Amino acid sequence: MTDPTRSRLARVLTVAVVLLLCVSAILWNAPLRIRQAMAAVTGEEDLWQQVRGMGAWLLLQAKPAPGTAPFTPMRHAGLSPYGINTFLEQEADPEVVEHSLSLIASSGFGWIRQEFPWEDIEIAGKGDFWDHRWNQSAWTKYDRIVELANKHNIEIIARLDNPPAWSRAVGNAPGWTMAPPDDPDDYGDFVYAVVSRYRGRVRYYQIWNEPNIYPEWGDQAVSPEAYTQLLQVAYRRAKEADPDCVVIAAGLAQTTENGPRNLSDLVFLERMYAAGARGSFDVMGAMVYGLWTGPLDRRTSADRTNFSRAQLLRAIMVANGDADVPIWATEVGWNALPEDFAGRATYGRVSEERQALYAVQAYERASCQWPWMGVMNYWFFRRPSEAERDQAWYYFRMVEPDWRELPVHAALQELALREPLVHLGYHQEDHYALRYAGPWQAAPSERATFGELRRAEPGAELSLRFYGTDVELVVPEEQQRNALVYLDGRLVRRTGTGTAPVTGATTWRIASRLTDGEHRLRLIVQQPLTLDGVIIRRRSPWPARLLPMAVAALAGLGCTGLLRRRSSS
Repeated sequence: MTDPTRSRLARVLTVAVVLLLCVSAILWNAPLRIRQAMAAVTGEEDLWQQVRGMGAWLLLQAKPAPGTAPFTPMRHAGLSPYGINTFLEQEADPEVVEHSLSLIASSGFGWIRQEFPWEDIEIAGKGDFWDHRWNQSAWTKYDRIVELANKHNIEIIARLDNPPAWSRAVGNAPGWTMAPPDDPDDYGDFVYAVVSRYRGRVRYYQIWNEPNIYPEWGDQAVSPEAYTQLLQVAYRRAKEADPDCVVIAAGLAQTTENGPRNLSDLVFLERMYAAGARGSFDVMGAMVYGLWTGPLDRRTSADRTNFSRAQLLRAIMVANGDADVPIWATEVGWNALPEDFAGRATYGRVSEERQALYAVQAYERASCQWPWMGVMNYWFFRRPSEAERDQAWYYFRMVEPDWRELPVHAALQELALREPLVHLGYHQEDHYALRYAGPWQAAPSERATFGELRRAEPGAELSLRFYGTDVELVVPEEQQRNALVYLDGRLVRRTGTGTAPVTGATTWRIASRLTDGEHRLRLIVQQPLTLDGVIIRRRSPWPARLLPMAVAALAGLGCTGLLRRRSSS
């Protein structure tokens, strides 16, 4: 054998050994990797459910993705997303209310969604705001909640529903205690009274809750048309009381039923638009539960009530001309129902540890992928007592009545207290993750997207932490783009101009085709500059876009074959 032949043989053997080692390593880790890949697509933990879920997901890829218009600028979307549901009106001790709000604030939550039940404020008759049981103003406990929330810098989303018996001819007959009033104007007067009283202290109001299911609409067929009429009256009266208030449409319950007492949230929203709901709310509410699968479940279809369902509501809004209106999750969470619970697992079942993991993943996914999703209110903080431990819904809680904190509290606290990131989307200049220093000033402008922008003088600074590959600043006014720009600590030498999607405004392209990941931008203004938004994009090479589908398909086929072999052996 000649020396060249020996050399070629040695190279072939070396390559073969390296390939063998690589294949062995892949096969050694294949089961774990396959399971992880399928969990990241289906949100399922059980192997068989993962395999079935992969098949369903692959079939859904043949359909067009929901049109969510992620690069549409919108108000009320660039806020801190960390909210939580509370029941502070049920606390008799003011010190408990104080402690609750202190703990909520120190945990990084900037919002509470708090009930202001109509039946507890205008109790005995129209215009009667006196609590005759305790001979005091019915406003007392709510004034205290508002005062303490303001003290702890917590914004309130006031949920206005649950009418008093006097507002209905049937009163509080069984099945009717939560039903709407006979006269929508009575509700409008109540909304006006609440918004007038708390003008300047409470800005956000939710109009009703889950009107698409029983018992929230009473013992009758639900009616998107009747709810739309109620919403229109409430919107008009709220704006009369406080033009600066923000009206949130009711969070619609996730259901696939076709009526009459329970109607699909998707059908309900379509009929709301047909009835003229557009223009009668500033924010759309939605229930965004995961129920039986995790937040990474990407099977988006009308017959599934999962975390991804919110995208279908968003697509309906876009199709009806409301792309610039965000969605807020009125409720989000997973049910940590004990294994020994005597009743049905109505809302699914996860361990307390998985409840914590899923909650974090839910907030992270929404931030990363859904720029149209604003505040997300975890369901729920704490109940006043353990009296409802026999109810499945009790086990969504974050803190026990004795103040024992569940794992989900620590997990969301750690997430909420992190330095915020700007993710994919077209974000306004008031986004909560933008950090301004020096001479910046909010100023009106006809060329700004929503009539206002920020102007900077020399020496002003802007800094932000973002996740993506491209970053642009929206600079709609004629000006010198003269500033020192640092990206990941390095001075950027070359920048360019572009055009913003939807608005067509001029943009200042800071960087493009970066590594898809976390980056830091710092800008030091040297000549006057205006800013009307920030655009973050995420690009990936086309083979990378096909890779997840290919991996998922191979994983599904491999596991199907594995299960078949096991069943035949």
